[in-house]
Amino acid sequence: MIKIHVNGDILEISENATLSELAKHMSLEGKLYAIEVNEDIVPRSEHPQFSLNENDIIEVVQAIGGG
Repeated sequence: MIKIHVNGDILEISENATLSELAKHMSLEGKLYAIEVNEDIVPRSEHPQFSLNENDIIEVVQAIGGG
């Protein structure tokens, strides 16, 4: 297990976890969102192969509709 920082909280995930697996863990599938890792936005096309590392700082932003 490794520890990462997600939106200011510490989360333990398995080694070699990808951004796609993190998105699934956070129930983001089918939603509009963006993920930044260590201050760099990672294109969604790279999420399946983008491996997370110990102490990565991740910010997840979801699009929210309103009126």
